[in-house]
Amino acid sequence: MFQTIITFIIVFSILVIIHEFGHFYFAKKAGILVREFAIGMGPKIFSHRKNGTTYTIRMLPIGGYVRMAGIGDEDTELKPGMPLNITLDEEQQVIQIDLSNKQHLQAVPIELLEADLEHALFIEGIIPGSSEPVRYAVKRDATIIETDGTEVQIAPIDVQYQSAPLLKRMMTNFAGPMNNFILGIAVFITIAFVQGGVTVNDNRLGEIQPDSPAETAGLRVDDKILAVNGEEIAEWTELVASIQANPGNEITLSVSTDGQEARDVLITPDSKTDEQGNDYGLIGVAPPMDRSLMAKISYGFKEFWVIATSIFGLVFSMFRTGFQADSFGGPVAIYAATEQVVDYGFLSVLSFLAYLSINLGVVNLLPIPALDGGKLLLNLVEGIRGKPLDPEKEGIITAIGMGLLLLLMVIVTWNDIQRFFFGQ
Repeated sequence: MFQTIITFIIVFSILVIIHEFGHFYFAKKAGILVREFAIGMGPKIFSHRKNGTTYTIRMLPIGGYVRMAGIGDEDTELKPGMPLNITLDEEQQVIQIDLSNKQHLQAVPIELLEADLEHALFIEGIIPGSSEPVRYAVKRDATIIETDGTEVQIAPIDVQYQSAPLLKRMMTNFAGPMNNFILGIAVFITIAFVQGGVTVNDNRLGEIQPDSPAETAGLRVDDKILAVNGEEIAEWTELVASIQANPGNEITLSVSTDGQEARDVLITPDSKTDEQGNDYGLIGVAPPMDRSLMAKISYGFKEFWVIATSIFGLVFSMFRTGFQADSFGGPVAIYAATEQVVDYGFLSVLSFLAYLSINLGVVNLLPIPALDGGKLLLNLVEGIRGKPLDPEKEGIITAIGMGLLLLLMVIVTWNDIQRFFFGQ
């Protein structure tokens, strides 16, 4: 169980961090201020600021997030009457605003009257013991220490998300799913290289196991099986089905070696029993493999295409059949699947990671508000209209989308709990 938990945390964290790094990188390229890049969720346990971004490690080691200025930023609102501690530089300009109520010897306590950290960049308030308000200019790279102690940079309007060109914003939104696709493809290619090749569905024989019926019968790697008991075959799956259907029964294989004329080979498959008590035959051969460089590289793209199209197909099929919770899986389902793949070894875990990464990328591209696909849809609407949606209306649309996603998550999670813990 401990191994499963660690694997689940690592897999889930890799998926989210790679996704968020896509948004982070292209936001930076677009001139959008990334105020925080967080690994994990919950309370902060470590932070480091560099080039305007605060990098944090948080207590719950699952996932992560990126705070871009002006979008999903959850910026702390400065309200009149708030007590602040501000730090000034030699030119009496504000370089730090502290909301954490911690005392600093060099900080100036002030009761806030008015502040503008987007356009005019100033803070106005009353210093204790004085009746006259004072106004300080705020430097563009000034920081705010939030109530939990996280220090982030202020966000003037020109470095906020909505100030970036439309195409750059679209690329920033697409970059998360794109990174998941790249990760999935790269992992599948890695698996192909580790395996030494890619299995193919033709009628050739792969590796022959020692002391197996196949070795005893004189079969060799790359032999072609043209027929089983007189019935022609052309694919590996057909050969497997024919052998499995004859446990302990002698069969006749029509075999061609190195393109020579076919010969008949008599062989008796070993009889094995599966978990359901059904007998099936085995002769001890592995499927054929294509070991070429192109096959290994193309494997990642082929697997990506198969997974992506199957997920899109599943989603679109729901317009005909209706919503089915069993078609989705949340964290509980991912954990249950992780428990299974861990038993099959490292390559199975890698394959699972690649599948989930592509899955996450595809789902995030669905045109649902609050997902990346919903943001891209709003970008397209803006491009067609020639102007962005009203921020208030966009906020309402996003809130509705977020509510629907939370409802879906609750339904899916409850359904997963019933399936995996209560067998319903």
